[in-house]
Amino acid sequence: MTRALSAATAAATDQQLAQCASEPIRVPGAIQPHGWLAVVDCRTGALVAFSENWDTLLAGTPDLLAARIEGALDLVTTTRHRLVDGEGPVSCGTLTVGDRRLHVAGHRLGALVHFELEPDSEDTGTRAPIYSLARHVVPLMQRTSGVNELCRVVVAEMKRLTGFGRCLAYRFDAEGHGEVLAESVDPGYDAYAGHRFPGSDIPAQARELYRVNHIRLIADAHYEPVPVRFVDGREGTALDMSQSALRSVSPVHLEYMRNMRTLASMSVSIVVGGKLWGLVSCHDHAPRQLPWETRMACEHLGQLLSLQIEAKEENEQVTEQLRLRQLTLAIVAQLADSDATLQRLVDEPGPLLRLGRAAGAAVILNDQCWTVGETPDRTTLLALGAWLANRIDRVWHSDRLPQDAASLDGMSEGVLGSTAGLLAISISRLHRHHIVWFRPEIVQTVTWAGDPRKESAVGADDRLHPRRSFASWKEQLGGRSLAWTPGEVHAMEELRQALIGIVLRRAEEMAEVAMELGRVNKELEAFSYTVSHDLRAPMRHIAGFVDLVLEMEGGALSERSRRYLAHVKEASAHAGQLVDALLDFSRMGRSAIKHGSINTEHLIDDLIAEQNTLNKDRRIEWTVQRPLPRLWGDPVLLQVAIRNLVSNAVKYTRPRDPARIEIAGIETGEGIGLSISDNGVGFQMKYVNKLFGVFQRLHQTEAFEGTGIGLASVRRIVERHGGQVEALGEADRGACFRFTLPTRTMQEALSAASYLSS
Repeated sequence: MTRALSAATAAATDQQLAQCASEPIRVPGAIQPHGWLAVVDCRTGALVAFSENWDTLLAGTPDLLAARIEGALDLVTTTRHRLVDGEGPVSCGTLTVGDRRLHVAGHRLGALVHFELEPDSEDTGTRAPIYSLARHVVPLMQRTSGVNELCRVVVAEMKRLTGFGRCLAYRFDAEGHGEVLAESVDPGYDAYAGHRFPGSDIPAQARELYRVNHIRLIADAHYEPVPVRFVDGREGTALDMSQSALRSVSPVHLEYMRNMRTLASMSVSIVVGGKLWGLVSCHDHAPRQLPWETRMACEHLGQLLSLQIEAKEENEQVTEQLRLRQLTLAIVAQLADSDATLQRLVDEPGPLLRLGRAAGAAVILNDQCWTVGETPDRTTLLALGAWLANRIDRVWHSDRLPQDAASLDGMSEGVLGSTAGLLAISISRLHRHHIVWFRPEIVQTVTWAGDPRKESAVGADDRLHPRRSFASWKEQLGGRSLAWTPGEVHAMEELRQALIGIVLRRAEEMAEVAMELGRVNKELEAFSYTVSHDLRAPMRHIAGFVDLVLEMEGGALSERSRRYLAHVKEASAHAGQLVDALLDFSRMGRSAIKHGSINTEHLIDDLIAEQNTLNKDRRIEWTVQRPLPRLWGDPVLLQVAIRNLVSNAVKYTRPRDPARIEIAGIETGEGIGLSISDNGVGFQMKYVNKLFGVFQRLHQTEAFEGTGIGLASVRRIVERHGGQVEALGEADRGACFRFTLPTRTMQEALSAASYLSS
């Protein structure tokens, strides 16, 4: 039962809080009782609405009161045409009604002019608040070195001007909480310097009203609102009073003031860059009324404070931007002097870490990462790279990573360690390529003016009541880092653009090199074709003349001479094979590829039969893992490639009895192909890069015949099809060669993409 009641109470509180946040504070339909309101039509001068307390100034029945009010306002209605729509109240002079001297302020909203009358005070000449402000306070403000010192000067002066018992200045943070920066208090008042007020004390709509109307006075927290009535009988809540100084405030706020032992308050807005930066708030234990001149001096003081804060913050931003720009230039210069690969950023980590005021940084590229300083482990970084790839295309940052990245797999408290802040920039949309900065957790102790968890409660009257206690309450905030400033975020965006520019420039340079290499390769192919073609006839002539000498003069030659001529013939035959192989190799790069579907099972069966015929004196055990895949490519070229791989396996298993050769199909994300494994002499993996080079041999010619071009031909054929070939081996244990080719669908999609991009 208790739980049910608690849940119901919590639900009711949430509902009441939502109602409070949406309360129509701009149209309360009432004013505070220390003044009078009259609203006239700016076109006709006719009275539209008025406060119901006019009978304290003018005698008469409600029916006659409208006419008497129009008569009383006759002296000031001529000023209605000087009021600018939406610009706020201005002084319209004084007016005597009966025996009372009243000050009149007016403002215009649309077609309506609002006149607000309050008891007037006599002009104090050089002692007027505005004169004192210009004479004494402005020079003090100009000599301050920082925002906090500036606020201290302003709150001291505003307290002196108004006579309130406590005056404080506070700034709103990103969540709407107010942090007290400066305070001036009389004995007997609670001090709130260094405290925070929760954002719910001033809901978002109230903060927006402070941004529009820069000063608000509540003279007595015990006041009874005076209703506003329209002459035509409409409800007073139809009148927009957002610019009105006499506007009545929420009953919840009045109760909040009384709970704070504040019976009078005045708030002056601090607006920086068009946004509500903070407030100067004055409090008193007793009711207090302020004349128009004093309030306007306080409003001007608030505007001066806003301008000074804006200037100081802009100066700080310029200084910070200059520092960050210098670090960015240092990073770019460092990278430009290297090969421009972004992992070089961690070679000289100083500028990189200072740019982000970070404890660690990482460069993440797909499944690779390079780090410096304090960072999460490699597994977490790779998971982070995949997570970021789906969330940003430029910059992403957080000063509370455990909360904002709660969905990231593996980013548990144990894996994150002390990391709580992260800023990442994306370098590529095609690859998971990010540069990431990490900031450690900073545990803060925040002193609140009252427990923010007990902000409000629903009373027996089913109405929301504000909290009663404003005693200091301390809270430790963890899981957060130093916040990223707008200047730092902007600097990272600039660095990103610079790095992309360097990468693109280097890519253009590489493209130029590739074009030049392509041209040179074509020239080399043409040269090799010409040389190999022209050498075939001399090699045949040498062999032919050797045969003629042996046939015609063989009987007269010594055994040594015949042996020498046999060596010459053998050498010329081998040279002829090299020339033929080189000619075939050059043709592979020149001939056009004619695609077709290849039945590899039939091809492998034919090659096995061919090898068995050529090696009748050997015992070879063939294992074919059927079914084998169908390949898409040039049948002639692929037959050459597969024959070379099969012949290679047969040749290098010669010392084995039996020789075992296994052929199987393979399928990967890059395509499909074949794998050919053997139990032959193998090779050491440190020489694997030499295998596919022209004339590169790992074994002596005397042990295994060959030209050294076979595997080079395989690689050229496979790569011309857009595929990949690789070799795995172990000395005296065997080798495995395998290749993959794009499927027909892949090749057609690639061709379509190339066509569209061109």
